Amino acid sequence: MPKKTAKYSQDGIDDLPNDKPVLYRIKTQNGNTNYAGIAKRGRVRDRINEHLGEIPGTKVQIEQFSSIKDAQKKEVGVIKQSKPKYNDKGK
Repeated sequence: MPKKTAKYSQDGIDDLPNDKPVLYRIKTQNGNTNYAGIAKRGRVRDRINEHLGEIPGTKVQIEQFSSIKDAQKKEVGVIKQSKPKYNDKGK
């Protein structure tokens, strides 16, 4: 599914599509993932905005999926592989 990267700021987040479920990654300047999460269709921008000011990052990358279940499966693998600093342990 399509991926899109934007600045991790209010303006950048406002430019992200909101029409499909996504896996999002908040990334550092070096490209490391600080946080990975999922958002349902229609909640993408709101969900990422909840992290502004709490989780540091310079950009956010989203990957769209046809279903939230597909996004959840991918999220588990991403967290297991990249071990993001701000994700809860045991997910």
